[in-house]
Amino acid sequence: MQIHTPDWVKHAVFYQIFPDRFSRSQQLKQKLLSAVAFEDWASTPTLYGYKGGDLWGVIERLDYLTELGITAIYFTPIFQSASNHRYHTHDYYKVDPLLGGNEAFAALLEAAHSRHIKVVLDGVFNHASRGFFFFHDILENGRLSPWLDWFKIDAWPLSPYNVEQPANYACWDNNRALPQFNHDNPVVREYIMEVAEYWIRAGIDGWRLDVPECVTAEGFWQEFRERVKAINPEAYIVGEIWTDASQWLDGTQFDGVMNYLFAAPTIAFAAGDRVQMEYVQDRSYKPYPALFAVEYAATIERLLSLYDWQLQLTQLNLLASHDTARLMTIAGGDRESVEIATLLLLTFPGAPSIYYGDEVGLPGGIDPDSRQGFPLETQWDRKLLAYHRELIALRHRYRALRTGSYKSLHASGQSYVFERRLDDETVLVAVNAGTEPARAVLDAPPGTPASVVFGPGTASCDGPQLQLELPPRSGTILAEPL
Repeated sequence: MQIHTPDWVKHAVFYQIFPDRFSRSQQLKQKLLSAVAFEDWASTPTLYGYKGGDLWGVIERLDYLTELGITAIYFTPIFQSASNHRYHTHDYYKVDPLLGGNEAFAALLEAAHSRHIKVVLDGVFNHASRGFFFFHDILENGRLSPWLDWFKIDAWPLSPYNVEQPANYACWDNNRALPQFNHDNPVVREYIMEVAEYWIRAGIDGWRLDVPECVTAEGFWQEFRERVKAINPEAYIVGEIWTDASQWLDGTQFDGVMNYLFAAPTIAFAAGDRVQMEYVQDRSYKPYPALFAVEYAATIERLLSLYDWQLQLTQLNLLASHDTARLMTIAGGDRESVEIATLLLLTFPGAPSIYYGDEVGLPGGIDPDSRQGFPLETQWDRKLLAYHRELIALRHRYRALRTGSYKSLHASGQSYVFERRLDDETVLVAVNAGTEPARAVLDAPPGTPASVVFGPGTASCDGPQLQLELPPRSGTILAEPL
């Protein structure tokens, strides 16, 4: 079977935005919102409070994203909801009024696409919310509701709020605020497919699918792919799968997954014993114990053997997300750990994804602390921002860093060197995660680059060999200057 994946994703750099926390518009377009008691933007976020970020504010920051080198945005949910994270969907056809509604989203799509920035939305199709009309009708009308078979009702009475009584309906993660759809009902199935089609026709460039492993109805995701791709063959379908995703990455379902299998070992190698365990224990990914270079190389080779190469090139690679603590905090505030991990992210096969604010050093522990407001410019780590900009520019400059083959060349102690090669273009990436200088001696066949285009390392040729001198806690990239 020939596997087709969206070509644009292979060349994209994603930026994940949690809409309530990225940018509050400077020009309030809805009088209603002037009376909302938003939390102070810079205060510690709470589980239930709103800070008032909106899509008009995102439009105002698109030039910032363009300068950073971002070519795609992944939004966590934007549909009408009674939660700041909006995973409790009330209406799948309405963008939340607090975000500016459908008008703001249409303006955002136009503004983003005019800058050649793709837009991917978060699809929460396993469950809805108590406020979703069809479920709310059941709460109002009980057994007389015509929507009973849209959900999985176990017994009566339903108890959507009183935790001292059984909920009596299936809900995701035992959270009675999130009633699960009955995906075996063909009407429910058709409703979800039509929602997906509606927004693809409206111009979005793909769907990120929330907890898709919970949807077990036979053929559901195969049909989802067929329906979406029939409208836009280049639409991106990416699932939130934290483990081996082979059963979903067979070419008939998803184009990629959120690649926590990359994040965990990369953080374990880059940060090592600096990882703050209180922020990573009891998580579905485990960036510990510390890895040496040989272990890291072996882990990466296993990861790259899991899926077809066309699917490897459309994985959504990340180091942090709204579901994890922030990288800076996980690494105990050590910028060099963040830099090394970021270099490995931006030189790895697949589409790198930066969680909003990580590029300027925004800290944050476990949810809700990982969802802080994007900081004021006076609080930016400008050195880290420049580091991201330079690396992203290099990824855009060298085709080999996007779609070239990957080969480990050297792994010793805490130093690791690998090659990305595409046709006659070769890029070498060398990392020393240790606290002492390191040397790597490599075979240097014709075409091996010896020019340092990024980082503090040095390279010299000695006959058929290339010698690399790598300063501690750093990364270096070698390539022919373009």
